[in-house]
Amino acid sequence: MAAVLSVSLAGVAGAAQRPHKDAPQPGWTVYHGAPAGTGVVAGPSFLHARRDWTSPALDGQLYGEPLESAGRVIVATENDSVYALSARTGHVLWRTHLGTPVPSSALPCGDIAPVVGVTGTPVIDTARAELYVVADEDVQGSPTHVLFGLNLYSGKVELHQGADPPGANAAALLQRTGVALDGNEVVFGFGGNYGDCSTYHGWIEAVPAAGGKGTTFKVDAASGDDQGAIWMGGAAPEVDASGNIWVSAGNGSVGQTGAPYDDSDSVLELSPSLRLLQSFAPRNWRSDNDNDRDLGSAPPALVEGSVVQAGKSQTAFLLAESHLGGVGGQEAALSLCSGGDVDGGVAVSGHVVYLPCESGVEAITVGGSPPSLSKVWQTRSGATAPPIEAGGLVWSIGGSSLYGLDPQTGHSVVTLNIPKSANHFPTPSVGDGLLLVPGGDQVVAFAGSATKP
Repeated sequence: MAAVLSVSLAGVAGAAQRPHKDAPQPGWTVYHGAPAGTGVVAGPSFLHARRDWTSPALDGQLYGEPLESAGRVIVATENDSVYALSARTGHVLWRTHLGTPVPSSALPCGDIAPVVGVTGTPVIDTARAELYVVADEDVQGSPTHVLFGLNLYSGKVELHQGADPPGANAAALLQRTGVALDGNEVVFGFGGNYGDCSTYHGWIEAVPAAGGKGTTFKVDAASGDDQGAIWMGGAAPEVDASGNIWVSAGNGSVGQTGAPYDDSDSVLELSPSLRLLQSFAPRNWRSDNDNDRDLGSAPPALVEGSVVQAGKSQTAFLLAESHLGGVGGQEAALSLCSGGDVDGGVAVSGHVVYLPCESGVEAITVGGSPPSLSKVWQTRSGATAPPIEAGGLVWSIGGSSLYGLDPQTGHSVVTLNIPKSANHFPTPSVGDGLLLVPGGDQVVAFAGSATKP
């Protein structure tokens, strides 16, 4: 399983490996900035943001979120390359090419072209000064998923091992979720290619950060069952304070046939060892499976003892975190999104959840006594992609624009142009005082001020 590796360094001092004792302080190191994927940071303000730099065109399309640590902005491309950009200038500090990406024509279906390489957002382990990424590689004509660990400061490959689940058809799998860390384990998910062609299963996989045999959890595991993708519109598996892992699963193969519940179209809580602890599915999960009303198109939102889950059915479900309730066990439900799917990561600020609706980002609030969900607003700005909250505004991409929304009303108060239209389910991040935005094959950085709006 040899990979073609090349490392290009710009500036020896900037790229040199630091001693372990100088490991960087946490920045924006995982999808939506926190283990639980909350996507919220206090400052700085970007009310009067200005473009600070635009990176060079990179060697492939960006589908993941930019990360930042130790003055380095980390992004990965569909050409199987990982870049470290200077947070100060946007210049390339290093580039590591991991291998040959898979030609789209070699896959049974999909909507990423012309090649598929790295689709999920990497994760940075600041204690190890190492970042982890899963690449889809063409190895002697066969698609193969490989987990890499790279030195944060030099891009040197420190871990290289196969990541395909046991017995899986690699060509039918897309590693779309972001990568997460759970203690000393690297955690990521697999689903199918766009179109749900061929035979595949949804998987969660956990691999020791130092390398070695991993652990897996398989959705739709019964004989004859398949699908149940873990993809969540690019969001990473979420890790709670106990180290338990939260994901949502997509449509499964079981429909109106009377077969037993199969963990598809569900919220799943897993232990650190990937043992299923509890689950939730809508009462009409069979019908949802048959009609592509995919609950797993977005991740669970963990809200102070509650869980909010929304997907393609345009319904948000309120669940008790300690007792998901199984099939039909929701505490409340709310119609939302005015005919559009919810795709990708969410932001959670107090009891408010910001959802990436295709018809416009929507804010809902969680109430108690009795448990309830209420709509706060839906924006008409054009912002549709996975939102974050930074410096007092909600930020979401729509086409070639980044919108800053008033969290009270959803009205757009800032509109920033990005040079190229972003790819599917793009989401910004914040690092080193910058608002970092993926656009096509470039990263754009906007500078703010020290004062909140």
